[in-house]
Amino acid sequence: MKTLGIHHISAIVGHPQVTIDFYATVLGLRLVKQTVNFDDPSTYHLYFGNQEGEPGTIITFFPWPGARQGKIGDGQVGVTSYVIPKGSKKFWKKRLASFDIKVEETNRFGEDYLQFNDSQGLQLELVERADGKKNTWEFAGVSSDAAIQGFAGAILFSSHPFSTGELLHTGMGLQKIGEDADYTRYRSEGSIGNVIDVKKIPMGRGRSGAGTVHHLAFRAKDDHDQLQWKEHIEHLGYVVTPVKDRNYFHAVYFRERGGLLFEIATDPPGFTQDEDIEALGKALKLPPQYEERREQIESILLPIEVKDHIN
Repeated sequence: MKTLGIHHISAIVGHPQVTIDFYATVLGLRLVKQTVNFDDPSTYHLYFGNQEGEPGTIITFFPWPGARQGKIGDGQVGVTSYVIPKGSKKFWKKRLASFDIKVEETNRFGEDYLQFNDSQGLQLELVERADGKKNTWEFAGVSSDAAIQGFAGAILFSSHPFSTGELLHTGMGLQKIGEDADYTRYRSEGSIGNVIDVKKIPMGRGRSGAGTVHHLAFRAKDDHDQLQWKEHIEHLGYVVTPVKDRNYFHAVYFRERGGLLFEIATDPPGFTQDEDIEALGKALKLPPQYEERREQIESILLPIEVKDHIN
């Protein structure tokens, strides 16, 4: 079996408005869905992506104001990688500098990266590639010629790097395409969210909290494909959860041997099932089980807005 690559990445942060300001106003991503944490409806679950909110472009956040700061380490996505169009690196260097964001230029497997932290400590990077389609969303001074297209991939920090790599390769169908002193690189057949680098030397256990990734989701074509994945992963000796209905996709979860929480999520039904594409992210959408509590939930949630500039 072969996954096409990353479906979404979910992280823990603090204040929701700070998160929106960074990912929408600084990075120019589209807020494609504002809903609530299905397990804790007193807090938001925010989704950002490309114009259509397609798999491979979606980063999601669980914002808990006042949450303790986490520690990035083994058992987590260490760095979330975004792909930008060829020729746009100069634009992004200038833009990030205009927001006083410190950027480090690095090279890995012959590719040049711009690495930086978001406003709450998550480690991000941008890399130019020809892969993936153009993102037509334009916002806050980011044109479609420079807009983030979606995920380039991720760097995984694992307490057992060999086991994590074996799962990616023999269990999930990614091809091993490179190795250096620090990382092993794997690639899926998808056009986006398709490159995973595994850090070869453990760096110490991470601690969940604000500024850390909660889980990494891989793509399943549909419900039938997902059930095949569930059986396949269980056959490999992992404990997989029952299917969870997340409204915009269906999900199963398992903890791999290096400590990372992996999810397998279906591409459909997508984010337009309860909003037209033009209206994505503009209104609070609640799962059916919480709709009768809307007034109470709205009274608890902090007010948020998407701004085209930061004062």
